[in-house]
Amino acid sequence: QLQASGGGSVPAGGSLRLSCAASGVRFSGEAIGWYRQAPGKEREFVAATTWSGRSTSYVDSVKGQFTISRDNGKNTVYLQMRSLKPEDTAVYFCAAMKVILPFTDVVDYWGQGTLVTVSS
Repeated sequence: QLQASGGGSVPAGGSLRLSCAASGVRFSGEAIGWYRQAPGKEREFVAATTWSGRSTSYVDSVKGQFTISRDNGKNTVYLQMRSLKPEDTAVYFCAAMKVILPFTDVVDYWGQGTLVTVSS
């Protein structure tokens, strides 16, 4: 399973680090990443990394603001979010992915979400 944590409420400009711990399942895909879903909107790709760490990808709106990293020893992936904006408010989901592509249909397994709320 994928267990996400680290969400919370912060003022604009604040930072949060999300964690996603993988356990119990050996994922066959090559990547793990984060998606988010804002109220009334579709779920969108945010960032992903291959398990090897050789490749990462970000949606344009978070480039330079978010950083994805992983600790294979802990089977955990992190999403460091800085300079948060109200438009970053969403439920963030970690996901085991077949490949790094910014689509939901490459997701093999969804973790539960963690809510991030950014106030103006």
